[in-house]
Parts: sequence; structure tokens; C-alpha cells
Amino acid sequence: MSGPPTPAFSAEFNLPWYVKLATFFLSSKVRRTAEKQNIDYKFLFMKVNGYKLAKINGLVDAGKIIPVIDKVFPFAQTNEALKYVENGRAKGKVVIKMI
Repeated sequence: MSGPPTPAFSAEFNLPWYVKLATFFLSSKVRRTAEKQNIDYKFLFMKVNGYKLAKINGLVDAGKIIPVIDKVFPFAQTNEALKYVENGRAKGKVVIKMI
């Protein structure tokens, strides 16, 4: 669900040549891996938009989008949760429970 920006993203936003070059190298591994597995990888830049968030919430409530939750940590274990995410082993969302 997440990964580095791609050269296509840089071109779409007409970013400077050096950013295009950086995105080429930053995303090369994930693009190669996706290509080998016949997966179309695209970087999506999200902007905060209340209307779209409400639509997504409706899709989640209707069961059309089902988030993958890897692990839930209590608030007291926030540092452990961050370490878990940093190690790159999470296969879904890592949740910190506030209550």
C-alpha cells in the first residue's frame, strides 16, 4: 500500500529533473519487483479532502473496502509499535489503540 514516488509521478507534477532522477533510483527496486510479479505499481499522492474521506468511510462501512490490520498495540506500547513498523515486517496497518 505504500512505496516511493516514481518517475511517472514526478513527470505528472512537472517536478525538476533532479527530483525525477531521484525518484527513478528510489523506486527502481519496487518497480522491478512489481514488474517481475506482473503488478502495476503506481505512486498515489493523497491530498486531504473531507468529501473524499467521507466517501471512503462509506465504502468501509459498506464492507467494500476491508482494511488489513496486521497488529494492534495498546497506547502504552507506542514505541514498540513504531519499531515494529520500522522493521518493515508489517503486512497491513499497525494500530495504536487509544482507549
